[in-house]
Amino acid sequence: MSEPIGDLNRAGWLAPASLLGRARLALFVSLFGLTAAAWALTVYLSASMDMPMGIAVAGGEMHEGMAGMAMGGMSAAGWSLPEAALFLLVWTIMMTAMMLPAAAPMILIFASAQARRSPATAVPTWIFVAGYILVWAGIGLLVYVLVQIASEAAGRLVAADRAIWAPLALGATLIGAGLYQFTPAKRVCLSHCQSPFAFVAQHWRDGRLGALRMGLRHGAYCLGCCWALFAVLVAAGVMSLAWMLLLTLVVFVEKVTPMGSRVARLVGAALVVLGILVGSGAVPMSLFT
Repeated sequence: MSEPIGDLNRAGWLAPASLLGRARLALFVSLFGLTAAAWALTVYLSASMDMPMGIAVAGGEMHEGMAGMAMGGMSAAGWSLPEAALFLLVWTIMMTAMMLPAAAPMILIFASAQARRSPATAVPTWIFVAGYILVWAGIGLLVYVLVQIASEAAGRLVAADRAIWAPLALGATLIGAGLYQFTPAKRVCLSHCQSPFAFVAQHWRDGRLGALRMGLRHGAYCLGCCWALFAVLVAAGVMSLAWMLLLTLVVFVEKVTPMGSRVARLVGAALVVLGILVGSGAVPMSLFT
């Protein structure tokens, strides 16, 4: 989707080029650096773990001695505040790495609108970014609880039962995520993410608190757009680098490119087919480890 930039300029939502200059370039470089650093940390954490951790993977084959792991498979360590804090830290780093590339156009448009209204753009812009990331960080707490519950439930099953239920659980997750790609909720949230000019014009709030509220709101739309895709990541392997890269590409193409809506439907159909194949045993669980 696109908006008439000229009309938005006349409405006062975009700053003149003279007001952006080095500030916009500095913001772009900063976003690139933050994303690169988050990916570097994510790759390091993924490589330092013995295996990709996820609900279905843990359900298929339980491994002992996993205390201290930041992601998934934490049944050996049990519920604890330090484990939850570590999980949330790593989850937030991972979400920063995966989501900032697709959020960058919205962030740059926000900075441009902020520059039009005030020469001080850096602090409100980074507050907007913080609000956006805070939404995804908050979801990490829910993910931690779900992974813990699923790991404990899988631990009560014998190996033969886990081998039966793990493909069914992962297959159902894939099918559910695929079907969500065709829902009105997906279309509405994706439409907001694809239209940064319209989002800024419709939801503008002045001041630092306003920037935080806008960041939270954009994060909520982004969550509504992508939560089902990340359910697949949680089920398949939270620290699976291959799945992280694939989903990052899917999210970016959906939100940033003109063919995003079509890609969303194609991805949905592919997930449904893959879910059926995994659930029936036609595709082995080893694909996700």
